[in-house]
Amino acid sequence: MAERNASAIKVVSRKSLCFFFTTTTMLFIMSWLFVLRSTRSDSTSETISHLLSTTFMDSVSDSSQSRNSESSFSNRAILVNTNKQTQTPQSVKCSHHTTTVSNNNSNYILKIFMYDLPPEFHFGLLDWKGDEDGKIKKVFPDMKTKIPHYPGGLNLQHSIEYWLTLDILASELPQIYPNNARTVIRVRNSSDADVIFVPFFSSFSYNRLSKIGPHEKKSRNRVLQENLVRYLMSQEEWKRSGGRDHLILAHHPNSMLDARMKLWPATFILSDFGRYPPNIANVEKDVIAPYKHVVGSYVDDQSSFDSRKTLLYFQGAIYRKDGGHARQELFYMLKDEKDVHFSFGSVQKGGVRKATEGMRSSKFCLNIAGDTPSSNRLFDAIASHCVPVIISDQIELPYEDVLDYSEFCVFVRTRDALKKRFLINFIRSIDKDEWTRMWNRLKEVEKFFDFQFPSKESDAVQMIWQAVSRKVPFMKLKTNRSRRFFRSLYGNNKDMGRKSIPAPANFW
Repeated sequence: MAERNASAIKVVSRKSLCFFFTTTTMLFIMSWLFVLRSTRSDSTSETISHLLSTTFMDSVSDSSQSRNSESSFSNRAILVNTNKQTQTPQSVKCSHHTTTVSNNNSNYILKIFMYDLPPEFHFGLLDWKGDEDGKIKKVFPDMKTKIPHYPGGLNLQHSIEYWLTLDILASELPQIYPNNARTVIRVRNSSDADVIFVPFFSSFSYNRLSKIGPHEKKSRNRVLQENLVRYLMSQEEWKRSGGRDHLILAHHPNSMLDARMKLWPATFILSDFGRYPPNIANVEKDVIAPYKHVVGSYVDDQSSFDSRKTLLYFQGAIYRKDGGHARQELFYMLKDEKDVHFSFGSVQKGGVRKATEGMRSSKFCLNIAGDTPSSNRLFDAIASHCVPVIISDQIELPYEDVLDYSEFCVFVRTRDALKKRFLINFIRSIDKDEWTRMWNRLKEVEKFFDFQFPSKESDAVQMIWQAVSRKVPFMKLKTNRSRRFFRSLYGNNKDMGRKSIPAPANFW
């Protein structure tokens, strides 16, 4: 009898444990579905609500079967879409791999509220005057008439602020995006938005307005940043979230140097984290965006392993500070190799033309850390279908959560690259077939790094927006967490939700 009772207790215990784990799993799934519902459109929210009810009921009725089978949610993404016209995700295939890039062009993925900042923060910096008599009456240019020109040269490499702002403005004009082929939509009520966009051309401001004039105490760039901070801190949208749902562009490593310590709760769009402390900018909170390549795209590339006579190519500044010491050391190690081009170069005196010709006739292109971990050279190499060799241990790469760079780039640790003959021997060991696979992959992914207006499917603009959309649940999580103690600190007053509490330095 005692043995029978002990056996019965064990059975009951096992059943209790199974019920506990089943319930815990379902609560976890339900919580994530609630997060998804909070970041999607109304139609999708209805579908998720349906899933919440049916999934839980099905799990209860089938709990005995689920104990003996693998969870249907493990290692899989759940895609919910009730719009029949939405295109399916596109897959780019190359031999043994497939990379899927989400494409919801007929059902935009982001609702964006954009501040009506005065033109001095954006298109006014491009000498946009608004109308013929020079009096600016509108905040933004009319996309249906004349679009302000962005200056060329090296300014272009950090011009993402220009392309993203144009895309938001154009999202309200169906004639610019036929068949509703847009990734974002501008909304006029900030409460309806996923993201609050700050249209400050910070990189251009740094490039053009950083010098202090003879009768000035501060540069115009610094004054603009101070004015921006005051403006944002006074806005209801900032107070409501503490800035955690705001999107700020600071692509040039030196842009926003004065304001970033106060605006850090926002999501920054950056080129790298080289000049940011980790509590101000990090890969969990912020978005890495590509540079706009300076060399032209290699259209109809018919080259081959054998036709590209130069094995390894580098042209640029050789003597750099900070983490760029490897450049000069590699220069002395490689300059006498017969099939290696390693020389100083700039955009002046035909530098872009020489770089274009050199990259298109080379198998591999060196991308070595300079003053910061990243450089435009990587994206010039991609546009030239010259397999990048990345020697930059701290580099962060655009969309790396969905794109495997090892398929078309070669990565070498700095300490290994500086070993005698390690790098050159390693590059020579990559055979024709392997190089050709990477070269073909470069031609497939190059569109992900092209900036253009209007934006097109899976180009750099739309890829950046998709990267931002993947941060939205994190923004909402941090915003909600920051509001936990509002009631106990401020009481039950109607303005409680409009106050903000600054987060500690390690909050993220």
